Amino acid sequence: MSGHSKWATTKHKKAALDAKRGKLFAKLIKNIEVAARTGGPDPEGNPTLYDAIQKARKSSVPIDNIERARKRGGGLEAGGADWQTIMYEGYAPGGVAVLVECLTDNRNRAASEVRVAMTRNGGSMADPGSVSYMFNRKGVVIVPKGELAEDDVLAAVLDAGAEEVNDLGESFEVVSEAGDLVPVRKALQEAGIDYDSAESSFLPTLSVPLDEDGARKVFRLIDALEDSDDVQNVYANFDVSDDVLAKLD
Repeated sequence: MSGHSKWATTKHKKAALDAKRGKLFAKLIKNIEVAARTGGPDPEGNPTLYDAIQKARKSSVPIDNIERARKRGGGLEAGGADWQTIMYEGYAPGGVAVLVECLTDNRNRAASEVRVAMTRNGGSMADPGSVSYMFNRKGVVIVPKGELAEDDVLAAVLDAGAEEVNDLGESFEVVSEAGDLVPVRKALQEAGIDYDSAESSFLPTLSVPLDEDGARKVFRLIDALEDSDDVQNVYANFDVSDDVLAKLD
């Protein structure tokens, strides 16, 4: 597995902790608002909103909160914020490239919090374009294993545009071009296969191998970035072995 896959697994395991702190809920609600504002409040005609709602429901966000966010974003209810998506680029310790995706109503606050998290944890900001070229926008669907075999998932999604299926241990990661995300997700649904999340993501084209000390420093920086309410996602191009991950766990 590549570094991003291992990190996806690690993030999946800590999602419950994030939910307890309320961080995850707030970020999922933002996603719903933005999706409804961009593509309309009807999830049947807005696949991005559909997937944002499904991810929130899978993460146990209350239905009332989801509905209010959908209505606010779609202009059916007052109170929607003017969320803006901003990407910041930088380097973590060890030369690991980092993309920080923010969704904020205050650009100055977001920039300040990202910069502080970087500098206090051994990272540094980078000029626009100096890091992003090392990542490709992809569609990523996370499928819980259960009784499924990798071949079951592959057979369901191959004709829908899936490029690869990765074994993450407790789940499978289905990767496609970003434009094929909805067909892949629908193919899984038609095959009766449940999924945890379906969203666009940035996957690295090359990875930096890390030892235990390096991995600990990079994870500390990523945790600090994700503690910001304005930060939605952090992408990094590291590679960590199973042995190193086991020691960190």
